[in-house]
Amino acid sequence: MSSRLFIGKTYPAGFKALSELDKTIKESGLDKWYQELIKISASHLNGCAFCLHQHTQDALSLGIDARKITLVGVWREAENHFSEEEQLILLVTEAITFIHEEGLSDELYSKCIALFGDNDTVKIIMAATVINTWNRIGVGFKMQPKF
Repeated sequence: MSSRLFIGKTYPAGFKALSELDKTIKESGLDKWYQELIKISASHLNGCAFCLHQHTQDALSLGIDARKITLVGVWREAENHFSEEEQLILLVTEAITFIHEEGLSDELYSKCIALFGDNDTVKIIMAATVINTWNRIGVGFKMQPKF
């Protein structure tokens, strides 16, 4: 099957609801680069080419160095290029993406609260949750990047 349904056309109410949640996160005040970092990381982990392409472009438009963006998928091997905050965001994103494996540990959660505070910790977890939902739509419907 080369093409699949488009959720926005077939189920507009569902698409709209998810889009509204995404918009809420975008307007939450969480740093825009952190939002894109979460989206790029989860999209790598989930193998969502559509979302990875989109959010790489969004990060570039923020002025993030392309060399840094290309290292997100292998950040552990290039950890000196990522701040403590970025590394923690990447760890939380992985924990949320692979929630079925170990969950979000108390230790990781506590580190996030200590570094980001209550409000941004909630926003980081919500941002990871939302992009994971989009990734499942992108992969499930075999959405392709547009060049």
